[in-house]
Amino acid sequence: MVSQVFTLVVMLFFIFTPFFVLSMFLTYTLDFTRKERIYLVIKTTIAVEIICLILIFGGKTIFSLFNITVDAFRVGAGAILFLSAVDLVQGKGAQSKSVEREDISIVPLAIPIIVGPASTGTLMVMGSAFKTVNDYIIGLIAVTIAVLLLGLILFISPWIERGLGKRGISVLSRLTGLILSAISADMILHGIKNILS
Repeated sequence: MVSQVFTLVVMLFFIFTPFFVLSMFLTYTLDFTRKERIYLVIKTTIAVEIICLILIFGGKTIFSLFNITVDAFRVGAGAILFLSAVDLVQGKGAQSKSVEREDISIVPLAIPIIVGPASTGTLMVMGSAFKTVNDYIIGLIAVTIAVLLLGLILFISPWIERGLGKRGISVLSRLTGLILSAISADMILHGIKNILS
């Protein structure tokens, strides 16, 4: 069980593209006070957790409602994830528009920066593979840990920025893109293999 949780946590952590999220968070909160940033991190973390749980536990219902097979969705989600990976590797993901000083915890931070099309598809496919209560418990624990780790990164973002600098964060974001490309390739191949068989 521990190894399953660990595997899912690592996969989800990279699917959330933490270093891209970090760069966007720093951009959007440039003029925020320390207190405002902490409040924003808490709200964003809670929003992401709720959205992820809805996607995982409601994935099967959505598939049956629209009569979509899991493997077809797996191929589509993998393709979107690959496009996101390419953007990260090329450094296009760090581009952002200026936003007004308002509540950005749900939009754009939670959706679509953290839980975008790629992570949405991945979470739904992951949830559809759960068969037993134990599977759902493992998924719940893994998602919660991954979201809390992401929240921790945002919480300590000022120190990370000082330590790594913008260039260091950009490099880590590109490395995240490479890992995402491998995950997307595995999803696509797995989906195609199941469709053909």
